[in-house]
Amino acid sequence: MSEEKNTGCTRRDLFDTSLKVAAVGGLVGLTGRWAVMGGGSALALAPGAAAAAGNVEVAPGQLDEYYGFWSGGQSGEVRVLGLPSMRELMRIPVFNRDSATGWGSTNESLKILSEGLTPESKAFLKKQNRVTFDHGDTHHPRPSYTNGSYDGRYLFINDKSNTRIARIRLDVMKTDKILEIPNAHAIHGLRLQRYPKTGYVFCNSEMRIPMPNDGTILDDPKKYTCVFTAVDGDTMKVAWQVMVSGNLDNNDTDYAGKYVASTCYNSEEGTDTAAMTASPTDHAVFFDIKAIEEAVKGGKGQMIAGIPVVDGRKEAKSPFTRYIPVANSPHGCNASPDGKYLMLNGKLSPTVTVVEWAKLDDLFAGKITERECIVADPEVGLGPLHTTFDGRGNAYTSVFLDSQIVKWNIADAIKQFKGEKVNPIRQKLDVHYQVGHTNASQAESKDADGKWLVALCKFSKDRFLNVGPLKPENDQLIDISGDEMKLVHDGPAFAEPHDATIVHRSKIKPVDLWDRNDPYFADLRAQAKKDKVELATASTIIREGSKVRVYMYSAAPSFSMTEFKVKLGDEVTVIITNTDDVSDLTHGFTLVGHNVCMEIGPQASASITFRADRPGVHYYYCQWFCHALHMEMQGRMLVEV
Repeated sequence: MSEEKNTGCTRRDLFDTSLKVAAVGGLVGLTGRWAVMGGGSALALAPGAAAAAGNVEVAPGQLDEYYGFWSGGQSGEVRVLGLPSMRELMRIPVFNRDSATGWGSTNESLKILSEGLTPESKAFLKKQNRVTFDHGDTHHPRPSYTNGSYDGRYLFINDKSNTRIARIRLDVMKTDKILEIPNAHAIHGLRLQRYPKTGYVFCNSEMRIPMPNDGTILDDPKKYTCVFTAVDGDTMKVAWQVMVSGNLDNNDTDYAGKYVASTCYNSEEGTDTAAMTASPTDHAVFFDIKAIEEAVKGGKGQMIAGIPVVDGRKEAKSPFTRYIPVANSPHGCNASPDGKYLMLNGKLSPTVTVVEWAKLDDLFAGKITERECIVADPEVGLGPLHTTFDGRGNAYTSVFLDSQIVKWNIADAIKQFKGEKVNPIRQKLDVHYQVGHTNASQAESKDADGKWLVALCKFSKDRFLNVGPLKPENDQLIDISGDEMKLVHDGPAFAEPHDATIVHRSKIKPVDLWDRNDPYFADLRAQAKKDKVELATASTIIREGSKVRVYMYSAAPSFSMTEFKVKLGDEVTVIITNTDDVSDLTHGFTLVGHNVCMEIGPQASASITFRADRPGVHYYYCQWFCHALHMEMQGRMLVEV
């Protein structure tokens, strides 16, 4: 719905004016520790932070400057936040079942969830009378790129628990593709090709398994291996894989489209904690994209499960990989936005190892050693996990054991490494508590702007009201626009925001209404054509034996069909088109007592299939509030014996 205007004054201008007037009257304008937030709520500021955090206020009627894409962890979803308000705007179901939207129940979502599964998984699920997995474990949400900048096309996310990745369309904020990765086990690290565009989606298989994992090899870990996977982000098909040594953790790409790197723990290739941490060093593995592509094109890859796989393990001494030794159990892997450096975070070492991308040409050519690629290793604290950037030459590393964000200068760290007496550490800020990922605004693109940083803390302990043994986690917002970091916001979060990416709102262009010709509805349009009906005007029943298709449309406050009759045992498919063309006017279809619920957005079509196994009268209703007569928007399914 377009903004109402009156002599050039928008509703937001009026909101803003009203707030200013109210502030003069003492109604708002709280000072000191509190700032008024959107929706009239108050934002608690850390002591001493109020002066630095004046620009954190997002008044009622005003919009945030950034989108934040948060992983939902064990919930299997992606959450969309506004920054700097930290207001949750939307939850996007991905690998999970969602009762609000019907994701995981509708025919359209079930197709997306199931069509990308491997034959082995499909056979396994069929034995359990399922068509897909019911949950996921999302970790690393990353938006697509063109020439190193976010382009607003897609967001990609991994599912560690069931070895999958998903693609979300950012124009409609809906998942449109899901792919299970063959030959891999537990996809953890996920990053995207930045140049010339995405391009490849690079996926880390964290666990070592036999290839193929068909039961012929079990208790012989020496024959296990790990694979690094490149997926074509446009087709969502696996392009190639590389066998590697050790357990892959996180990865990141350069800004030239030449190299991608991954941290690896368990270079010992053990199967328990003691064995995995026996060596004082592990490694990061670097991949030459062009060399791999040429080998695959030349037919040099071994076909395993239909995927070309090349051998990049240490002992293979191949042209595809190089292994740079780093401290034991490295974790985060983060490329600086100037395209020059890669930060490898120590986890069990207090150091961050800095590698210069430009030196990799000579490394792969055999002109320098692996250690000569390292240009800095600043000591930042106990348990460094992830590093992000402000675009002004500073890096910010999350330190888990010290519960701190550490700001340090990259140029000074390089000088220190060369022997100069300079301290690269600029500031250490306490966060609460045990911080994992950290990410700054636009920091994973060449457009890093150094305004905001989020610290995703694993524990909240005493920061919020007690809600029982299972506590929320704590997402903290930090102002990094000045010389000093200022903690300005605590926000509780549920299970488990593993990682986040912050994107300026100018990069994302969501639509208000669905296009009826969208590919999302292609199958429904094809079925309607076969049934010789129009989705937007059909109000009819098509019967083929015991299969029944019920077509109807919705326009607030009614369904076009207020009753339909089926026979006991029929397989019923309800197909509904929302004909309202008003922004934010979503309809729903819930059938009482049948485990049936779905969302139908404005101008969208949706379908759901179930069996009419309960005789009698069963009401359906719209569960998304849409009209003053919303309660009256209902109908009856009559099931005759």
